Amino acid sequence: MTEKLYAYRFEIFLFSQIAILFGSLIIPEGFFEVYISPLLFLINLAAGVLLISKKKKLMWFFIALLIVSGIVFSADMLENQNSKLLKFLNMGTYFLFYTMVTFEIIKQIWETKDVNKNVIFGLISGYISLGLISFFICLSIEISYPNSFEGLKAAIDQPQLFTERLMYYAYITLMTIGYGEIVPITSLAQKAAILIGMMGQFYLVILTAIIVGKYINKTNN
Repeated sequence: MTEKLYAYRFEIFLFSQIAILFGSLIIPEGFFEVYISPLLFLINLAAGVLLISKKKKLMWFFIALLIVSGIVFSADMLENQNSKLLKFLNMGTYFLFYTMVTFEIIKQIWETKDVNKNVIFGLISGYISLGLISFFICLSIEISYPNSFEGLKAAIDQPQLFTERLMYYAYITLMTIGYGEIVPITSLAQKAAILIGMMGQFYLVILTAIIVGKYINKTNN
C-alpha cells in the first residue's frame, strides 16, 4: 500500500497543504480554525511521513513528531485550554517538521534527473512549506512579544481571525508583495520579515534555475 501511495507522495502532500490554506473558503471560518485546521496539519504531517518513507530513520523521526502533535491536539481539545506551553510545543513540532521536509523536497528535486509532474508538485509544495515555516516564525514572535505586528489588534480576541491574518501576512511577505495592512514594528519582527522575503526569493531563483537547467539538458539529449 505504501509503495503505491509513494508514487503520489508529492500530490498528496500538496493537496493537504492546499486544504490547510483554503479550507476556510468552504467551511465556516471559526469551526475550521478550531477543529478542521489542526486535523489537516496532522494529515499533512502524515503525508510528510509518506514523502520520506524511503529513509527509515527520518521516517521514524517524523512519526514521533506526528505522535507529539497528535497528543498536543488531543490535550487541547479535551481540556479546552489555551496553554502557552502547548502552543509552543505544537509550533516547535511543526516548525521542525516543515523545515526538514522542505530540505528533503529540495534535495529530491536537486537529485532528480527528469523533470516530471512529481518535480513540479514538489516544487510547489516546497514553496508552500516555506510559507508555513514563515507563519510559525511570525506566530511564535507574536505570542512571545505581543503587538510585534501592527494591524492584528482587531483579531487578538478572535483566535480564528488572528491565525488567518498572520498566515496571510507570512505568505504576502514570502512573495514580497507587502500590501501594508500588517506591519512588523519590533526589531525582531522586522528581522523575521527580511528573512522570510529572502527565503522566498532564494527558493524561486535557485530552484527555478535548477529545474529549467534539467529540462534544457533533457531536451538536448
